[in-house]
Amino acid sequence: MQSHSWKILMVIAALAAVLIIVPHTGSFVILLVTRALAFSILVMSLDILLGYTGLASLGQAAYLGIGAYTTAILATKYNVGLGWDFWLVILLGILFGAALAAVFGLLAIRASGVYFLMITLALGQCVWGLAYRWNSLTGGDNGINMRQRPKFGGIDLANEMTFFFLVFGIFCVALLLMYTLVRSPFGRSLAGIRERELRMQILGYNTWLHKYIAFIIAGAFGGLSGVLWAHTAGIVSPVNVELTTSVDALLMAVLGGSGTLVGGVIGTFIVFGLREFLSTLVPWWQYVLGVVYVATILYLPTGLMGIPERLRQQRAGGDRVVKKLAPVT
Repeated sequence: MQSHSWKILMVIAALAAVLIIVPHTGSFVILLVTRALAFSILVMSLDILLGYTGLASLGQAAYLGIGAYTTAILATKYNVGLGWDFWLVILLGILFGAALAAVFGLLAIRASGVYFLMITLALGQCVWGLAYRWNSLTGGDNGINMRQRPKFGGIDLANEMTFFFLVFGIFCVALLLMYTLVRSPFGRSLAGIRERELRMQILGYNTWLHKYIAFIIAGAFGGLSGVLWAHTAGIVSPVNVELTTSVDALLMAVLGGSGTLVGGVIGTFIVFGLREFLSTLVPWWQYVLGVVYVATILYLPTGLMGIPERLRQQRAGGDRVVKKLAPVT
């Protein structure tokens, strides 16, 4: 219990450090951190499925896409979401993400393992196909350029600093909501399903319904991430909903440590930072990032967040060996 309290304090301290340090950096760093915060919401939503329910999805980019395209279409075609109605678009992004997940979940949840992975991949590619081919609505391969960010109540989100504070606040709320979810009895039941679904069924749990609800919740937060991403990137295109985006989110969650939420955030910041840093050094930076992913999976299967536990286990194992070798007096 005391260890858990320390973890919470460390997360709060890290968030406070980001809030204090980032505003004193350059505009490039502010924009990079803002993008990482927006994408972190998508990675955490995926971790609800991967780390807490045991469902590895390759279609999470679809929900980011529907939130992003909803934002871009309403802003450019109907001038909706550029004032106080920005909060309405936030709500619509969440609802559309949840609605899409509700439809996809009916097809995907009945499968498990690699079959679930392939179904979510196929469903995500369907959304990519619509974004790529529906030129009149989505702009096709050219995408949709966001002309401006919202302005309401004297607050102009075109200012990078102001927009950073907004995204940071929404990120903190999303993190708190997802943390509350996974620590609730519902979240505990998801962990039980991940560990032994048959046992949970014997205990009387409707495991299909639990997984379906988790799938919808993950889609809702994915839609929220898409709304923020649209304003952060300034353009929405099929690139946002292609397979690479879903794979990136999955690898970020694994890199940081699935089943921790905060691990997904750490993984996102590391990957975003490495991309920007390596891309300025070598043209083949993707291979370096690939090596990082492979090394993590081989040598840190529990991710970076699992390092302290592994060190404790090694120390405990060493203490047991010392006790066995100690002379009897």
